[in-house]
Amino acid sequence: MPHPTGSSPRQATDTSATPRQLPPLWMLVLVTLAGTLAMHIFVPALPAAARDLVTDNARIQLTISLYILGLAIGQLFYGPLSDAVGRRPALLLGLGIYTVAGFVAWRAASVETLLVARFFQAFGGCAGLALGRAMVRDTAQPDQAVQRLAILNLIVAIGPALAPLVGSLLSMTLGWRSIMLVLCTLGAANLLFVWGRLPETGNATGRVDLTMLRREYATLVRSPAFIGYAIGGGCMTTSMYAFIASAPFIFVEQLHQPSSHVAFYISLLIVSISIGNFITHRAIHRVGLVRLMFIASQLSLVAALGLLTFVLAGWASVPTLEGAMLLFTLGLGMTGPSALTLAVGVNPKVVGSAAGLYGFTQMGIGALCTALAGLGGNPALTSAIVLGVAAVIGQSALQIAVRCDPQHRSRSGQASEAA
Repeated sequence: MPHPTGSSPRQATDTSATPRQLPPLWMLVLVTLAGTLAMHIFVPALPAAARDLVTDNARIQLTISLYILGLAIGQLFYGPLSDAVGRRPALLLGLGIYTVAGFVAWRAASVETLLVARFFQAFGGCAGLALGRAMVRDTAQPDQAVQRLAILNLIVAIGPALAPLVGSLLSMTLGWRSIMLVLCTLGAANLLFVWGRLPETGNATGRVDLTMLRREYATLVRSPAFIGYAIGGGCMTTSMYAFIASAPFIFVEQLHQPSSHVAFYISLLIVSISIGNFITHRAIHRVGLVRLMFIASQLSLVAALGLLTFVLAGWASVPTLEGAMLLFTLGLGMTGPSALTLAVGVNPKVVGSAAGLYGFTQMGIGALCTALAGLGGNPALTSAIVLGVAAVIGQSALQIAVRCDPQHRSRSGQASEAA
């Protein structure tokens, strides 16, 4: 899954006259993995945690919604903070929050405590996602940076795919609390590694330029094209979290599948996203950026409406629901990179702020969709409605964005000519 970071243009372009020590790649992989692994690792354990904490499905699903919300807010926080105090202190702060929140989640005696802990777990874990890539840009030469960023992007994609499988294994063998203990331990190990081995890679300015940030965000918010891409991209991508958070209740309680199968079904969806990303890289020059985005988003729209049709008609089964979601996530894997590329290109002067605000919007929509999926007593129907409505809104927003973006014709033309 694409997870945009909130690093600023100063992070991406800042260079120093003196060579900087490269941070160990394995360490950057671990801090990146911590944030991505924790997103969906808890999904297979939701029913068990609900029973243990004596709460309902809607309340326990908020542990996923609030995690996504924490990632959304973190997108806007760590880039400016690391500009001011340095990458290393900002990452240490995030990992400290992640570790403490993991401990609190492990020992939570109520669902309210668990919800708060999950929010801060995400807010802390976002530091690795946001700053790992920035550290690579700070220190590596272009060719080396591409190689290192490719590995980190692979971890961002693999983490959510592995998470349900790991969570299912832990939950079935050691109970749901073992998941939080593993995450807490991972956070503590990362904290020690960063404290002892990670060099500073940035140039701390000593202050956060709030005036400039406010000006850049105001410019983006006033742009119909950017808002259209951000809302459309969010609706066509992170709305899938509504189905993922509902998956244990849909497959186990409604379709009477073994709980051990849930992680496999979710992992297939993540693999489908990766296939969509691969298709994007292969087809972008032949098809064109805008055209590919619309083809992909329309595929997801058809899949979402098909999912809703299957549920309403009483045809809900593992093949029909999983098949519809595989098509939805295939389109998602193509729509996400396209919408992000167009969004950050609306105003080339504020690329970093655009990436951060896009990521905030994307994750905010994901958190909202996940929360809405917990309403009502029919998880399959509710999640299908959420995905259907999100797909319709997303398609409309992308069309508005393209109409309002004067650069889209030249972009698509350049992409086609490059073939």
